[in-house]
Amino acid sequence: AVKQGGKRRGANMAVLASSHPDIFDFISAKDRGGLANFNLSVGFDAHFFDCLGQNRDYDLVNPRNNSVWASVDAREIWQALGQAAWRTGDPGVLFLDTINEKNTVPGLGTIEATNPCGEQPLLPFESCNLGSINLSRCIVKGELDEERVQDVADRGVRFLDAVIDVNRFPVPAIRTKTLLTRKVGLGVMGLADALILMEIPYESATALRFAARTMALIARRARETSRQLGEEKGSFPAIDQSIWSGPMRNATVTTVAPTGSLHLIAGTSSGIEPVFSLATTRRMGKRVITLVHPLLKKYLKTHRSGRDILQHVNRTGSLASAPVPGSIRELFRTATEIDPDHHIRMQAAVQSHVENAVSKTINLPEDTGADEICRLFLLARSLGCKGVTIYRYNSRKDQVLSRGCEMCRMDR
Repeated sequence: AVKQGGKRRGANMAVLASSHPDIFDFISAKDRGGLANFNLSVGFDAHFFDCLGQNRDYDLVNPRNNSVWASVDAREIWQALGQAAWRTGDPGVLFLDTINEKNTVPGLGTIEATNPCGEQPLLPFESCNLGSINLSRCIVKGELDEERVQDVADRGVRFLDAVIDVNRFPVPAIRTKTLLTRKVGLGVMGLADALILMEIPYESATALRFAARTMALIARRARETSRQLGEEKGSFPAIDQSIWSGPMRNATVTTVAPTGSLHLIAGTSSGIEPVFSLATTRRMGKRVITLVHPLLKKYLKTHRSGRDILQHVNRTGSLASAPVPGSIRELFRTATEIDPDHHIRMQAAVQSHVENAVSKTINLPEDTGADEICRLFLLARSLGCKGVTIYRYNSRKDQVLSRGCEMCRMDR
């Protein structure tokens, strides 16, 4: 309804507790149309999963007076969720018990929701202040330049902390809550491109280890910088209600955002996602952007059949069945060609070194079933993710990204 800064469409996250009496209507809300600028997520508690695992009834409770309105089979909610996500990609899932177990400032209350893409669990009136390190710019001669990563992490935390002080807040309550915890979230983008530059397939154990090790490196340096800032400028005011002791400037320092527009500006792959498609059509309102992945174009220019392969990629968005070595197909494997379990394992590997949360879409082939979606949600929970979002290709008419690009050329 309201554009951000008068420029881009607003984005919202609607979260409803799994125990709310209206939960079934909420789960199917996208079926009725509307809510175009809303993401939906169901916030689950630990009790729900106890009931689901033991085939027990689960109480739906009026949040105003805590009266039980109904008791339903937990499997009914879970199956309805999987079917709705299959149809429209919504709702996603928030594991609120996991989120609050990792809450760095538990004395300020219970977290019930996140920002629009799920990467920043927040208390009422808190704000998100995020930045991302472009990992693809930190690869030198096929290896990660760890000194560069740590230097950018240090600068990034100092920059984000300074933003808090110069920012203009829309309402006084947001300013008060933001200054109370001084939360920032430094993350990464360009992971897929960095892996390609290192000749590591995204769907590999090596990629999981690299992602976890790199995020751990960033997290250590970011936390050390926050400690230094705490000594220089003072700790965040609510530190006595937090898990931290000693000087600490920021209640949180790490988050992995989707970098939906940012990665386009930076010319790299988004967040920790694999390459969505090697040739892509992107719809942004009335504008249509088409592109071929630049690292693929670089490879094709060295291949004698490069133009023929490009025509194949423009039609399909993929190197599947193209006349290239198997190692190249593995290196340039796209999002829906990657095993869904690996998508989730990548999210979990990074989440283990992130204080806030990780935005990641589990891209699924069009023929994926609703039961498989339910299984993937449970896998994400078992691996320690704070939430999960799936998207089955072509499950929405207004799909932003599409595979293939008939308008793309080698020289563009």
